Amino acid sequence: MTKFKDIIKNIDKPLFILTLILFVLGLVMIFSASNVTSYMNGGSPYAYFFRQGLFLIVSFIFCIIMVKFNTKFYGMMSNILLIAFVAVLILLLIYGKATNYAVSWIPIGPFTLQPSEFIKVIMIVFMARFYEVHEKRLNNFFIALIPLIIGVVITFLIMLQPDLGTAIIFAALTGIVFFSSPVSKVIKLKVIALFFGMCLVIGAVLIMSGGSFLQARQLERFNFTRPCDRLLDTGNQVCNGYIAINNGGLTGIGLGNSTQKYLYLPYPYTDFIFAVIVEELGLVVGIGIILAYMYLLYRILKIGRESYTNRGALLCYGVAVYIFLHVIVNLMGLFGLMPMTGVPLPFMSYGGSFTLCLMVSLAIVQRVNIENRIRSKKS
Repeated sequence: MTKFKDIIKNIDKPLFILTLILFVLGLVMIFSASNVTSYMNGGSPYAYFFRQGLFLIVSFIFCIIMVKFNTKFYGMMSNILLIAFVAVLILLLIYGKATNYAVSWIPIGPFTLQPSEFIKVIMIVFMARFYEVHEKRLNNFFIALIPLIIGVVITFLIMLQPDLGTAIIFAALTGIVFFSSPVSKVIKLKVIALFFGMCLVIGAVLIMSGGSFLQARQLERFNFTRPCDRLLDTGNQVCNGYIAINNGGLTGIGLGNSTQKYLYLPYPYTDFIFAVIVEELGLVVGIGIILAYMYLLYRILKIGRESYTNRGALLCYGVAVYIFLHVIVNLMGLFGLMPMTGVPLPFMSYGGSFTLCLMVSLAIVQRVNIENRIRSKKS
């Protein structure tokens, strides 16, 4: 294990400071966006604020312990965790109870655990370790595709919950990490051809069946254009998000002064928190947050490029993709560029499972940076 003073000395300071700023801003905005909903539901206005603060503290303590261990240890643990969480996903489908139309959460006292969120980060670590261990056998088509096959099975299990947003992100994450791996170009081209073939088959099934195997509420999500024309129907949420953004203008109407959080937006502290941020703090702050995401991704990719091992590089690339996909899917859904899928916005949205997974993924990146710097000093 690495000594604590060596950890402090070798972490990426800009990444750490930016992470801290974003988490603090997110905590403030969760309080602002949730106090009305919490009070109207008979609870304390501070309920979500304190719960998110607890999530952050627990996650931070966990990451301090975790960052002391080598990334090889993460890889060994990922095999066990992957099997365990796949088993949990199967048991969840058999014995779980639906919440918000999906069987995605496990109740643990006053809190809930979302296994499909954890399995994203576990899959990143598993793939990084797998492609390192089998580096000399990656010209074998079957071996190279083992993580993809596992990814397809997990995606299918998540879709059965049904949780389309998480399934899309997990599938895209698995695919992008695969194409970032040292697998031969010939195999990657075969996979691309196979992927497009599957898309054609799925497209044909959708057209011929009229989407009959999808639930009505899932089909409604594909009608995402011009949401304000459907204000009293399926466009209600996104249209109210537009109204919030329009209210904010360039400089906002002031922290805590959002009108759309007064039960116009159903979950202003999770899926639609960016709309509340822009309404209260303005488009300038909203653009600043997007630029902060871009710089955060740049720092992570930079650490990955400087890694001495494929394992370290894939870990960083996977985490960058993980964060990017959540940002892009959340914002595109908010702006009506794709169906709204209920995906949280990194650092800003309320949620224990996602907060822990996000902080763990950033701790993994910091651990890669620590190993890079220690090795560079020795060489």
